[in-house]
Amino acid sequence: MLRGTIATVATASIEAIFIADKNGGPTRPVVSVNALAGRGLEGDRYCATQPAPWIKEGEGRDVTLIEAEALEALTAQTGINLGADASRRQLITRGIALNELVGTRFEVGGVELLGRELAHPCRYLEKLTQDGVLEGLANRGGLRAEILCSGEISVGDEITVLDSGDVTPA
Repeated sequence: MLRGTIATVATASIEAIFIADKNGGPTRPVVSVNALAGRGLEGDRYCATQPAPWIKEGEGRDVTLIEAEALEALTAQTGINLGADASRRQLITRGIALNELVGTRFEVGGVELLGRELAHPCRYLEKLTQDGVLEGLANRGGLRAEILCSGEISVGDEITVLDSGDVTPA
């Protein structure tokens, strides 16, 4: 169940989880994953003991999320069928407007996250997939979030908005 003023759907949840062992490598679905505070998803290419030098502390690049509805809209509006795995986002959600979570604390299962910034699609994603993805996912490419406390995230976990007023986006 959602609290706060962000979403009005009955249930928002994690529909799928994907991780990749290396940059540009294939993603693979997992049923659950350990989310490590300030680091990322265990076993994923972006999870490191030391953040990459180009990432500033608190920048919120621990995990990326995308709405299943955004991928469905991409197909309906452009004919491009971009599978959830090909989106290069780690958590696929259903039932919540991710753009509205910038600056908001929310919980996935028992893991607390902070929405930091929109995850705009990039030319690299288009290069890995097909022409038109960049434009087709404009303003709906997902969310970058910071993991505030460690725990396990599983497919089917509910997403609960905790607050939206006391956090400043990065």
